[in-house]
Amino acid sequence: MLKMKIFEFNDLSVPIIQAPMAGGINTPELVSTVANFGGVGSFGFAYTNPEGIEKSLQTTKKLTAGYINANFFVFKDIELPEKETQKKCLEALTSLPFGEQVEFKIPSAPFFISLDDQLGPVWDYRPAIVTFHLGIPNLSIIEKAKALGIKVGITATNELEALDVVKAGADFIVAQGFEAGGHRGVFDLGTHDDQLKLDDLLVKLTKKISLPIVAAGGLMTGADIRRVINLGAKAAQMGTAFLCSTEAGTTTIHREYLLNNQDRVTKITNAFSGRPARGIDNTFIKIMKNGPTLPFPAQNSFTASLRTASEVKANGEFVSHWAGDNFKNIRNLSCSQILQELKRELENI
Repeated sequence: MLKMKIFEFNDLSVPIIQAPMAGGINTPELVSTVANFGGVGSFGFAYTNPEGIEKSLQTTKKLTAGYINANFFVFKDIELPEKETQKKCLEALTSLPFGEQVEFKIPSAPFFISLDDQLGPVWDYRPAIVTFHLGIPNLSIIEKAKALGIKVGITATNELEALDVVKAGADFIVAQGFEAGGHRGVFDLGTHDDQLKLDDLLVKLTKKISLPIVAAGGLMTGADIRRVINLGAKAAQMGTAFLCSTEAGTTTIHREYLLNNQDRVTKITNAFSGRPARGIDNTFIKIMKNGPTLPFPAQNSFTASLRTASEVKANGEFVSHWAGDNFKNIRNLSCSQILQELKRELENI
């Protein structure tokens, strides 16, 4: 059995969880640097195959003895819409003013990797934490993680979801405010999204929930960390704050928009993936507003060729730049320097 240190919030030197971000942003270097600093380093494994997960965990375990979090999406089974709707979706992408020939193909099943398969390397390498986004996994998964000494966290965007997380037996809740970059963690897209800002969400949850709460959504500075701690959070989850760090796997064009397009705002869009997510506003988001999309995550696969072509051409108008509402406070520094600045700010408040 692999030796592992059981995660406890009180053991954190800094109350920071570097947020899981899918798509190669969470490199072993980024994750291990945060973990070695006394925070939690996270991987976003939403679309990663088991071999990639194993490689990432194996590499990172050699770089740190600190806390590692492995994060997964809880995908729901989907069916493609009727052919007429598929045709409209295809026409919506082919009519975009991209300026280059891009081949689009309606994806086919399977639309996502089995969560059970993805978790195989987790049971072998045993990161300190496993977290889930977009819903609650099968309870047997939660039970197995806890039996192995792995702490379980699940995202909630409102009180009802948080109460369900408690019932499921999770160890803590990640309270995601509306300001957060990337995908909204709403369990059921068929229900109303309360769109609660982080502070309001924390106030609601701390009144009703006894589980530890991690605050997520637009947190960029030490003052932000102190604010959410004062509101009852055990730690601050920060993603956008690390996007321009030297160690992050953020693409060149994404960095460009984060640093040099700060006159723009962020918008919630489902056009890239089929699910609401917050990113920096661009031409694609504007044109595709209220446009036809395939269900998530089929739409994510469907737009992949366009996003790749946009990156190759250094054209940031047709690729997703996920970012939280306060991305203008981003720092173009190494991860260690960012952490040192955050710690200094936190201690000087």
